[in-house]
Amino acid sequence: MRKLSLRARAWISDICYAILVLVTAGFFAISCAALLSQAGRTSPDRSLKNNWDAVIIGATYLLVCIISVAFCAKRRIAVRRRLQRISKTHRSIVRNEVPQPVHEYISQEFARSCLVSYESQPRNTVHSGWGRPGTGLSGTRFRRALLDTIAEIDAGARLVIPSHPNLKPHARMLHHFRFLLPLLPKDEEGLSELHYYDSAIQLARTVDREPTEEEYQRGMDAFTSILQILRECRSEMLEESRMQFNTGHNVMS
Repeated sequence: MRKLSLRARAWISDICYAILVLVTAGFFAISCAALLSQAGRTSPDRSLKNNWDAVIIGATYLLVCIISVAFCAKRRIAVRRRLQRISKTHRSIVRNEVPQPVHEYISQEFARSCLVSYESQPRNTVHSGWGRPGTGLSGTRFRRALLDTIAEIDAGARLVIPSHPNLKPHARMLHHFRFLLPLLPKDEEGLSELHYYDSAIQLARTVDREPTEEEYQRGMDAFTSILQILRECRSEMLEESRMQFNTGHNVMS
C-alpha cells in the first residue's frame, strides 16, 4: 500500500482538527441554547427578561469560551516561542547535551553517511567531452573550455596590434589571427601554434562528437604558447617605449 505524502498527511490532520473544533462548537452552542430555553420555561413569567438564571448560564458559557480561547492562544504562543529558540545554524551535538546512547547513534549514522558519500563518488569513469574525475581536468567540459579561450587571445592580440580586426562569430582562427603569424615560430613541418589552435577550435565548433582529452590538451598547449608569445611581445613593446621616452627626455635635458 502506498504511503501518503507528508503534505497529504498534514492536510488530513488539519481537516480532522477543523471538524473536531466545529463539532465541539456545535455541541457547545446547542447545550447553551438548551439551558437558556429551560431557564426561560422554568421562570415564573416564562421569559428570559429579568431572568437571573439565564444571566448566570450565559455568563458561565461566555467565561468558559474566553478561558478556552485564552488557553489555546497561550499554548500556541508557547510553542512558537520554543520553536524560535531553536538555533537555525549548524551546531555540533556534544555528549552532555543528549544521552549517551543517542550520541553514539548520531555519531554512527554520521560516520555511515560519510562513508556512503565517499564510496558513491565516481571513479575510473570517462564521459565523452569531460575531464576524468580525480584528475586536474575534473569537471572541465572540453568544448566549452576551448571556445572560451578565443576571447582571451583576441584581447591579447589587441594589446600588441591595436588595429586588429573585430572578431566575427564563425571566423577561422587562422584567418582572424593572421597578423600574428609573423610573431609565431614554426616547427619542422612549417606549422605554427596558430595552426594547431585553429584545428582544435574548428573541431570544437563543427564536429558532432565531443573533443577527446588529447585534442583538448593539444589545443590548450597551443593557446598557452600563443598567449605567452603575446605577453612577451607586449613586454618588449613597453620596454622599448620606456627606453625611447628616457632617451628623448635626456636629449631635451
